[in-house]
Amino acid sequence: MTADATSAVAGFASYPTAVWRTRNLLTGVLGSGGLWLLVIPSFLGGLIGALLLSHTGNRNFIEFIPWLVLPATIIIALRPVLVRRREGGTLQPDLAQMLWPVAMAGIFVVALYDGYFGAGIGILMIGALTFISPGEISHVVALKNFLNCWMRGVAVFVLVLDGNVDWNYGAPMAVGGLVGGYIGGIVSHRANRAVVRSIVIVIGLTVAGYYFWKLYGPAVMGVGGE
Repeated sequence: MTADATSAVAGFASYPTAVWRTRNLLTGVLGSGGLWLLVIPSFLGGLIGALLLSHTGNRNFIEFIPWLVLPATIIIALRPVLVRRREGGTLQPDLAQMLWPVAMAGIFVVALYDGYFGAGIGILMIGALTFISPGEISHVVALKNFLNCWMRGVAVFVLVLDGNVDWNYGAPMAVGGLVGGYIGGIVSHRANRAVVRSIVIVIGLTVAGYYFWKLYGPAVMGVGGE
């Protein structure tokens, strides 16, 4: 629990600087009622997930990680085909009013996972936002960072209150997260959208492959060795 909480602090620290660095990509969206509607399930999901982790001490989601990350990565790879592009690369949510409850429920489930476990959360969020925001991938990454900041922030707050953070490691890791988030914001802001999407896809496939191997690799190797 202490190791998880400490790494969560470091992970959260990267979001404020990333959001600040890419704030211009959110221009015209922060005043949007639709965006703030997405903040509600992000905050509540992160809070409930962290409370569940704090009270159960269990992290039973590891079996689901590759099965969640891989489909999300495939969605990101197919984004140019799946998403109807709109002129100007706007971030404004492109949903019919009747679909907003579905979108909010989806974000809530992702936030719940983030508060409780969190591995591969960036890939899952980009995959989920693919059908909500028709903007360029760099805009979607900025929106992902903004929502992740809420869900991860409240989760870290709960873990800190419970005294589960080892600040001897957490403080320097948080500093590294602040710097890394700022640099990541620069890269995602300036890089070509195809490059950004390619980086996200490579990360998604790597995370999924790592957890597939961690879960099933030893068993496969054991069978092959017999």
